[in-house]
Amino acid sequence: MPLDPAIAARLKRDPDGLVPAVVQQHDTGEVLMLAWMDDEALHRTLTTGRATYWSRSRRKYWVKGETSGNPQWVRSAALDCDGDTILLRVDQVGVACHTGDRTCFDAGSLAVPAAG
Repeated sequence: MPLDPAIAARLKRDPDGLVPAVVQQHDTGEVLMLAWMDDEALHRTLTTGRATYWSRSRRKYWVKGETSGNPQWVRSAALDCDGDTILLRVDQVGVACHTGDRTCFDAGSLAVPAAG
């Protein structure tokens, strides 16, 4: 069964058929990671409740936590106003990043000038 045609019609994909997915911890708002989804990955995510992505480097689908033991249980999914980004709110079990960090954004802050 393919992705719901009404949802598919709203998506604006890149030339490879992908849409970025921002992944956020549902109860704290913590941004965990950015991943990529095509229609099939989104369909699998919406029908199983498990975050499923397309790996651009491995060229295959991966269910988050399937090998690491750190699954993402999807609590909600939304498209942005342009249909070119997906927001997944998840219950992250364990760490989200392949480096072992809680989020993929723990690699260090970038300096910005003080607001003023």
